[in-house]
Amino acid sequence: MAVSGVAQTTGTEATAGSRTRLAENFDTFLTLLTTQLKNQDPLSPMDSTQFTQQMVQMTGVEQQLLTNDLLTKLVANSNSGISTAVSLIGKEVRAVTDTTAIKGGKAEWLYDLDRDAEEVKVEVIDAKGATVHSSTLSGEALKAGEHKFTWDGKDRSGQALPNGGAYKLRITTKDTAGEAVPTSIYVQGLVAGVEQSDGQTMLTINGARVPWDKVASIYQPEPPAQTGDAGGTETASGSDPEDTPINPAG
Repeated sequence: MAVSGVAQTTGTEATAGSRTRLAENFDTFLTLLTTQLKNQDPLSPMDSTQFTQQMVQMTGVEQQLLTNDLLTKLVANSNSGISTAVSLIGKEVRAVTDTTAIKGGKAEWLYDLDRDAEEVKVEVIDAKGATVHSSTLSGEALKAGEHKFTWDGKDRSGQALPNGGAYKLRITTKDTAGEAVPTSIYVQGLVAGVEQSDGQTMLTINGARVPWDKVASIYQPEPPAQTGDAGGTETASGSDPEDTPINPAG
């Protein structure tokens, strides 16, 4: 059974909004204070004690918001599934992302067409936003359903790029009416590592870092093929591709 990724919700947006309002109020307060000090009557100067108290109060509120930020990150860490994510190391997962890395001289993506397409164009984009590969697909690659696209890791000049990096797949589709065909892009591979980055759990899949909450399915890798008595190779039939979904809690 496929296991969907866990969505996370925090109060980060509300805290950020509060901090923005505080910053605006604090800047306004300083502007008013400076203006009043510049235009005060030198023979009857204003008492600065009240202004000092207000500045102390504003600073205290700002420090409290920073503390709330730290607490929010701690809560996010505890709810981000880090313990569950660690248990995924060595498991096969599928994640909803268009980014992967070159591994073993190639990079692979899965894409799913909502319906038949008349034209499917794929582009591989590097971390700098440059297109390093583009091609137009044909035949079965235009049919509705799931397909695999494999890039040989070579740029437009035919030069092999080194393993690693971060490469995005961009797919442009059209049907017979010239309308775009809804398309989903995935990467699938073994989880090689787990790390925390700015309060977010990241998985290393095929050499690329993928957010934990992008995981759509978890699979138990199929054991290596066994050799039968007659010297043939036994493989499980009907598995696609060479995986069986599992429930990680089972």
